Amino acid sequence: MSADVPPTDPKVSSPAKFQRIRSTRAFDEIAAQIREELAAGRLRVGHRLPSERAMSEQFGVSRNTLREAMRSLEHSGLIQLQKGARGGAFISERSGEAITLGLMDMYHLGSVQPAELTEARIWLESIVVREACHRATEESIAALTQNIAEVEGATKSGDFALRAERNIEFHRILARMTGNPIMLIVMTAVLDVLRHFVSKIGDYENAFVLPSRRRFVKHLTDGDANAAVAEMEACLKRLQRSYLSRIETPPKNEKRKVKKAKP
Repeated sequence: MSADVPPTDPKVSSPAKFQRIRSTRAFDEIAAQIREELAAGRLRVGHRLPSERAMSEQFGVSRNTLREAMRSLEHSGLIQLQKGARGGAFISERSGEAITLGLMDMYHLGSVQPAELTEARIWLESIVVREACHRATEESIAALTQNIAEVEGATKSGDFALRAERNIEFHRILARMTGNPIMLIVMTAVLDVLRHFVSKIGDYENAFVLPSRRRFVKHLTDGDANAAVAEMEACLKRLQRSYLSRIETPPKNEKRKVKKAKP
């Protein structure tokens, strides 16, 4: 459970009013009612839900059932559970975590393959880069330039973990430059899974990345979106080939050749 301080006064509970549960799947209905209160505007980010005892009485369920529902909502990123005197269940503003966790689960289960992950990353990045070019500021360009210097330092010191993390951060900066929270959430999810994937591959040669990044930032600074997109796509496609070449692919099923008996 997070220890973050909620954005509103925890002493002020939400004005939400809940109905008694009649369904056999009580925790599903509890989650549905809380989402309905959000949609109606009676619950907002930072609101503290009523106490466990009060909600158990309102819903007409046991505390164990209520806790199951609360854990489910916490895992989905909808609420944040905190301990202590200022604790309780708060409506969370970090709902993007649910997308990241969902995509990571799909990757671990094999529903998303490395080729699909890296391909989707290339497509999304092209959209991000084009918009980032339109919204670039001196501060954001400076952040990208500083990132390149950090990657160069990590490369020279042979720190693969730091190099990989700073490389991923370069793309997070671009996503933030769009100013669109949806693009940021989606790209963050993809990049988090990609970071996990790259960590499993291990160290690899990517000397072409830094020169490409410098050309990319120049195009960005010049406001040339087409050139920036082309540079990014070329770099990411080369990285994709490098990543996938390091994955052991299972041998294809081959039909056994049956020798014909000589007459």
